Amino acid sequence: MPEDRIEAGDEADVGVEADADALPAAAASRPRTPRERARAQTVADILRLGREHLALHGAAALSLRAVARDLGVVSSAVYRYVENREELLTLLLIDAYNELGDEVDAAVAAVPEADFGGRFAALGGAVRDWALREPSRYALLFGSPVPGYQAPAERTTGPGTRVITALIGILDGAFRAGRLAATGGRSPAVAAGLAGDLAKIRTEFGLAVPDDLLARGALAWTSLFGAVSFEVFGQYGAGTFTAREELFGHHLAVLADVAGLPPAGSAP
Repeated sequence: MPEDRIEAGDEADVGVEADADALPAAAASRPRTPRERARAQTVADILRLGREHLALHGAAALSLRAVARDLGVVSSAVYRYVENREELLTLLLIDAYNELGDEVDAAVAAVPEADFGGRFAALGGAVRDWALREPSRYALLFGSPVPGYQAPAERTTGPGTRVITALIGILDGAFRAGRLAATGGRSPAVAAGLAGDLAKIRTEFGLAVPDDLLARGALAWTSLFGAVSFEVFGQYGAGTFTAREELFGHHLAVLADVAGLPPAGSAP
């Protein structure tokens, strides 16, 4: 029973050992003690039940007391590991962002490095596959905000930007390789305010992509998630677009062209 893993004195560790992102690198690399392994297992059980409750009831109705009940312990015992509902939501966010990021990274890495269009298609396909498999967790990340909850940026920004970081890496790699097409006069001029925003992004990520192509990359990013959200949240309607995988593939091909990427499979 989970009670066997709950030890006196754990209250002082609330919110510190509950999530791996709070552990120093040295502590994370050394062998865990039996007590630490027990804590890690308990937190894993809490997250597993949190995911199940998320799927059944939605993020707004998530209850740490209900999770404790399903875990078979009193709520005060769970609070030794996850201090409140907001902390559970944060852990679920980090868990979902990292799982999505892992799947995107693996899909992109499986495509030859010089096949920039193929890498973009793999990224988009991985996002869609994960979202359709995990609709409640996708909704937690990209759906309506949870009333009364504000995600802590210092803990969620890194995991939450993994997909866009992978996308801009593809764009920047294509530009540096001379494979990101210039748009000429087809795009409006980049206004001064937007140029300032793009310059900050370019500096933060060490990019070489010029303003126009970086702005087009932002359009590809938001449109990708818009297409996925339409499908996950049922916005097309039951009788519309029965060949949705083909529709999504068409969307990806168009978005790759918008971003200036070469067609998938066209590596030199």
